[in-house]
Amino acid sequence: MQGIKEKFAGGKSKLKTTLGISNEMALPRLVKVVLSSGTGKVSDKKKKELIFDRITRIAGQKASVRPAKKSIANFKLREGQPIGVVVTLRGERMTEFLNKLIHVVMPRMRDFKGITPTSIDDIGNMTIGIPEHTVFPETAEDDLKDVFGLAVTIVTTARNKNDAEALFRHLGLPIK
Repeated sequence: MQGIKEKFAGGKSKLKTTLGISNEMALPRLVKVVLSSGTGKVSDKKKKELIFDRITRIAGQKASVRPAKKSIANFKLREGQPIGVVVTLRGERMTEFLNKLIHVVMPRMRDFKGITPTSIDDIGNMTIGIPEHTVFPETAEDDLKDVFGLAVTIVTTARNKNDAEALFRHLGLPIK
């Protein structure tokens, strides 16, 4: 099992020819991975703490609770009320998480046939929605009654969608 770091370092010449870039410093690279989960509908304080704890376990780094920016009466939402949990991974933790995501989590996902290319936005970032957090090995043994979804956003320095797709394919992400 070859890791993300080894694939990128070992195959820069292949990526250079694919993208038609002569300078190695102009190649797109990974910046950060952001894990996020919304807790807006959940009114139980213990369930919000459970989501916070599980995201922290999945990421291997303490999560941050995000408050609402403004009040919305129709949603019974007040400014400052916690509505989400976010973790930003960089460096070594980012590469370890991506290795785990590609080699452990995605094969465990039910009916997974690959990531659609439409999940890559126009500025070169990819957002993957994971419907059940139980596919992660850190949380598999816990209760199955409190299942929640999360989003994984991979931020790159790619300038467009095609460069980002080439980078993700080069790193081994299973894109359809």
